[in-house]
Amino acid sequence: MVENIGQLIIKISDGIWGAPVLILLLGGGLYFLIYSRLAPLRYIGHAIQILTGKYDNPDEPGQLRHYQALSTALAGTVGMGNVSGVAVAITMGGPGAIFWMWVSALLGVSTKFFTCSLAVMFRGKDSAGEIQGGPMYYITEGLGKNWKPVAIFFSIVGMIGVSPLFQANQLTQMIRDVVLVPNNIEASFQTNLIIGIIISIIVGFVIIGGIKRIGSVTGRVVPLMVVVYSITVLYIIFSNSSQIIPAFQTILRDAFTGDAVLGGSLGAIIIVGVRRAAFSNEAGLGTAPMAHGAAKTNEPIREGLVAMLGPIIDTIIVCTMTALAIIITNTWIDSSADGVTLTANAFESAIPVYGKYILTICVTFFAMSTLFAFPYYGVKCLGFVAGAKYQHLYNYIFVVVIIIGAVSNLHVIIGLIDISFALMAFPTVITTILLSPHVRKAAKVYFAKLKQER
Repeated sequence: MVENIGQLIIKISDGIWGAPVLILLLGGGLYFLIYSRLAPLRYIGHAIQILTGKYDNPDEPGQLRHYQALSTALAGTVGMGNVSGVAVAITMGGPGAIFWMWVSALLGVSTKFFTCSLAVMFRGKDSAGEIQGGPMYYITEGLGKNWKPVAIFFSIVGMIGVSPLFQANQLTQMIRDVVLVPNNIEASFQTNLIIGIIISIIVGFVIIGGIKRIGSVTGRVVPLMVVVYSITVLYIIFSNSSQIIPAFQTILRDAFTGDAVLGGSLGAIIIVGVRRAAFSNEAGLGTAPMAHGAAKTNEPIREGLVAMLGPIIDTIIVCTMTALAIIITNTWIDSSADGVTLTANAFESAIPVYGKYILTICVTFFAMSTLFAFPYYGVKCLGFVAGAKYQHLYNYIFVVVIIIGAVSNLHVIIGLIDISFALMAFPTVITTILLSPHVRKAAKVYFAKLKQER
């Protein structure tokens, strides 16, 4: 029975991620890029200035500084998608899938600019009178109360999409395959269950503190985890420097021809790349606008510029480094491993004995920071649907679901999350397109003012 349900979830996931979702995410991103006249790409330098705190004003409405808002959003995106998500992409679609992750991410830059600008532009108030942002609020505030059913639909599927199933599963797999099994500790349902319970207790302590504590924790953890992981991966890459150019050549060749080993068609490779990019940077899904909508600012365009840095950091930089490590070490060819174990094999191949343990530490940071950030999104979604006085209940549901994720099948989990992400993308991108004239008008005023100040 359970196995049949799992197979059904995988089939639905594969079916829903076809032409409609590709057109929505890639076409939507291209529309935003052209409609904004490439503004997101032209003002990357200014976005970095904003991130450094140059324009922070503590008296402006909101709950988080620009840096904390991006850190919280990155905590939800720079995570397991960058470690095991990339491995899944290469396993399913070959190295060529990475190229389509790049394409999706570059278009996602403009998508995040628009969605996160709207998150500040059309902030609403929850039932407790607290200022909130996110697709559900800019849908109702920007398009009117008649669109509330769409906002409720987004919130319901959003609660599933930001569940901790994948992170808990892959962190458990990492601990099991790298720490327990090599030390002759039997891997079983019981050991997975114990690991899941321990993770849920740790996460429970943090998330009950709310968004301000989450912003504080992620503000410290995200830079550290990115630095540690990046240094290790760069060591692997440059210790095999002669393989860097061939690795890029493999990615570019397989992006259009299909990989000979995996036998993927071009269409299948594009779908895998876009799915894993969405899983990685979440552009167009509507999660990041919830974090950026809480930023302390009166300037929507400024927050949109900060938000657009997410896909660049997440997919263009971090995912590419992971992909190069896997391709350069040839572990994607030589191993039947999947998910985070494949990445661990790459680390072990390049840095014998110590590599897999370094990755274990990094994966712990990646997974835990995402587990700290995701409940905030779920709390917001439940608060919108059921009212602010009930929103805290999501935290308790989240902690229980961590245990379920730790003992579940990876492919079923990926299928369920992919279904949720696809269903989140439709209301997010479509309503953002409808509201895009507001962003374009505000951007024109903002950039004109910026030129005068310079």
